[in-house]
Amino acid sequence: MTSPASDRLYDRNFWLAFVSQTCFVSANTLMAHYSRWIEFLGGDLSQVGMIMGVGALLGLLLRPWMAQWINRLGARVMWACGLVFFSLSALTNLFLESIDFEIFLVRSGLVMGSAIVFASGLTYISQTSPESRKTEAIGIFGIGGFLGMLTGPFVGDLFLANRLRDNFELLFLVAAIANALPLVLLYFLRPTVNEGSKSSLRLADFILITRRYWPGSILLVDFAFGVCMTAPFVFVASFIDRESLDMPGVSEIGLFFLFYAGIAIIVRLLSRKLPDRIGSAKVLICGVLLMSVGMFCFSIVHQGNPWLISVPAILTGAGHSLMFHTMTSLTLQSFPIAVRGTGSAIALMMLDLGTFLGAPALGFIGETLGFSILFATIGGFNLFSGFVYAWFTMRKKRRNIHESVH
Repeated sequence: MTSPASDRLYDRNFWLAFVSQTCFVSANTLMAHYSRWIEFLGGDLSQVGMIMGVGALLGLLLRPWMAQWINRLGARVMWACGLVFFSLSALTNLFLESIDFEIFLVRSGLVMGSAIVFASGLTYISQTSPESRKTEAIGIFGIGGFLGMLTGPFVGDLFLANRLRDNFELLFLVAAIANALPLVLLYFLRPTVNEGSKSSLRLADFILITRRYWPGSILLVDFAFGVCMTAPFVFVASFIDRESLDMPGVSEIGLFFLFYAGIAIIVRLLSRKLPDRIGSAKVLICGVLLMSVGMFCFSIVHQGNPWLISVPAILTGAGHSLMFHTMTSLTLQSFPIAVRGTGSAIALMMLDLGTFLGAPALGFIGETLGFSILFATIGGFNLFSGFVYAWFTMRKKRRNIHESVH
C-alpha cells in the first residue's frame, strides 16, 4: 500500500502516473474539435454552448457518488473505469446522424469519463505524494496534461483537414484506442492506502464530509475556472472558423494550443517551488490576473492578423498553469488524506458547474453580441472571483492575527 511517508516525490510510480495522464489528455483534447462535430451535424453556436454545457451536467450530478467510489475502491481502480467509460463514449459518436437528444447523452458520457479520470488522478497524486510537497506534486503531474494538449488538438486538425464524416469518425476511433496505453500503465501503479476499503457510498456521507471540511471561498475560483475552460475547449475552434483565421500551411487551433500548453509547461516548471515560498494564494491571484487579461486580448485577433491568437494563448496558458494546481491544493488542504476523493470531487464539481452554467450563456452571448464580448465576459467574471477570494482570505488572516494577539 502506498502512503506519502517519505519526502521523496519523483519515483517510478509518479512517472507512470504522469505518462498515463499525458496519454489520456492527448486523447481527450482531440475533443477540442467537438464544436466542429456539432456544427457538421447542423448545429449553430448557441447549440454548441447548450450541448457542451448540458454535457457537464451528468458529471456534476454524479460527482458525489464518484467521490465515494474513489474513497471505497481507490483512485487507481476508478481511474481505469474512467478511461474505459471515455473510450466507449467516444465510439458512440459513430452512430450520431443529427442534432438530437442522443448527442447530449454522448457528450455527457465523454465529460463523465474524463471527470472520473481527472478526479481519480488528482486524488491518487494527493494521496501518494508527501504532504509537504502536495502542491508541487499536483503541479508537475499537471504538466502531463499540458504535454497532451500539445499533441491532441494538432493531430485532430490533421484528421479534419477535410470536414467529412469519415474524418470525424477517424477522430473518435483514435480518441478511443489511444486510451489503451494509459490503461496498461495503471496496472503497474501501486495501490493507495484505502483501495478496497468499506467506506460509505451514501450521498448523506458525502454531504457530511463536505460540510465538516468546507473549503470556503476558494470554491468560487474553482467555479470561475470552469467558466474559463469554455474558452479553449468549447469556443476557440468556432472562433477560428467564424473569424476566418487562416494561416496557409498552419493548424490554427494547433498553434493556439502550442502556445497555450507550451508556455503553461514552462511557467509550471519555473514556478513549481513558488507556492511553498510565497504561498499558494498569492500564486493563484497572479494566475487569475493573467487568465483574465488573456481573455480580454481575444478582442485584438481578427482575420487580418490571425497570428495574434498567440497573445491570448500565451496569457491564458500561463494563467491556467498558475491557477489550477494552486486552487486545487487550496481546496484539498482542509480534507484529511482518507477522504481526499471527496475534496477532489467538490473542487471539480464547481469546475463542472462553471462549464454547465457558463457554456450555454456564453454561447448565446457569442451568437448575439460577438466573440469579443463572450471572452470579455469570461475575463471579467474570473477577475471578480479572484477579488472575492482575496478579500475573504485577507479578512480571515486579519482575524487570525487579532485572535493570536488577544
